Amino acid sequence: MSSTIDPRLLRTPPKKGIRFSWADERFRAIIWQVIIVGFVVSVVWWLVRNTQHNLEVRRIATGFGFLTREAGLPIAESLIEYTPQDTYRTALIVGILNTLKVAVVGIVLATILGTIMGIARLSKNWLVAKLAGVYVEVIRDLPLLLQLLFWYTILQSLPGPRQAMNPVQGVFLSNRGLKLPWIDWQPAHSAAAWIFVAGCIALWAVRRVLRQRQFADGQPRSLWPWALGFLVVAPAAVWSLMGAPWVVDWPALRGFNFVGGLNVSPEYFALLIGLVTYTAGFIAEIVRAGILAVHTGQWEAAQALGLRRPLVLKLIVLPQALRVIIPPMTSQFLNLTKNSSLAVAIGFQDIVSIANTTLNQTGQAIEGIAIIMAVYLTISLSISLFMNWYNTKIALVER
Repeated sequence: MSSTIDPRLLRTPPKKGIRFSWADERFRAIIWQVIIVGFVVSVVWWLVRNTQHNLEVRRIATGFGFLTREAGLPIAESLIEYTPQDTYRTALIVGILNTLKVAVVGIVLATILGTIMGIARLSKNWLVAKLAGVYVEVIRDLPLLLQLLFWYTILQSLPGPRQAMNPVQGVFLSNRGLKLPWIDWQPAHSAAAWIFVAGCIALWAVRRVLRQRQFADGQPRSLWPWALGFLVVAPAAVWSLMGAPWVVDWPALRGFNFVGGLNVSPEYFALLIGLVTYTAGFIAEIVRAGILAVHTGQWEAAQALGLRRPLVLKLIVLPQALRVIIPPMTSQFLNLTKNSSLAVAIGFQDIVSIANTTLNQTGQAIEGIAIIMAVYLTISLSISLFMNWYNTKIALVER
């Protein structure tokens, strides 16, 4: 038995026009949107006008012209050359780099420690699982500021340089910070480092091409010769052509302090320990939840094939758990970056500390706060964009 469909039912129904009546839902929606936008614009306009009036009454200059003036601000540690005779712009750049130094190193270390603790909480070893559980509960229940002050007090109570702890040759720990051996950095090292970075990018491109060819003809292709050439041979060749300097700068006690080597200040060390241990406690729970989200059948199938538990975790479970782990992990990376602003409590000069000193000296409070907000907003958006891109890359593609 055949049935026919009325052609009139296949036509798109005509769109109804907007009636200028409160009974029309679309007309009401437009009116409410206009009212809300107008209210927001009015509030912003009032705030701007009120701020300008108050600044004029108090004869406070506005603008960012102060950035070109001499800072006269001493900064204990910086990644670039800086003296108090430099401008406020240079001082703020030093603060931004110090903030990035904390955020980047902290994110890497917190991810490693948090992953280890999250896996340890699921260990079949009773003692390991309980110790990891105690760590997570204690760390997450204590305020971060209290932990920073605790670590800073511990480091300040260490013996002086003459009685410094020397756990490994060339490594000294005292109330002046951590001293480590370091190489005498030369232009050849910088050139080799840039070639290594370029090699990583080239290796990623080659890997994509090889995978596409493998998908096309089914023939596997080795990546290790390319990796050896890009990451080892090319940097070593550049380093050798530019003189191949390799002088290890060992720290040594001279008088009342150490000279040479790499110095990690007590302020930076305490801040890094506090941020890493605190954030790792939250990351551990995220990793544990992500692993538990993988169906137990995946474990059973892999173990039936004879794979040992570490290989099952590395090759099967963690790649699937990443789809659950990445979104909340992004929030923890952002939290670590923003929590680094507590560095001012223990004397580490990051962007908040330097900007606060700048606005106190110049009176440019609005500009100083705007710079701090812009820096953290830029860093946070960069982290979010990268993590969202990575989350998209590992997401399952539905047909």
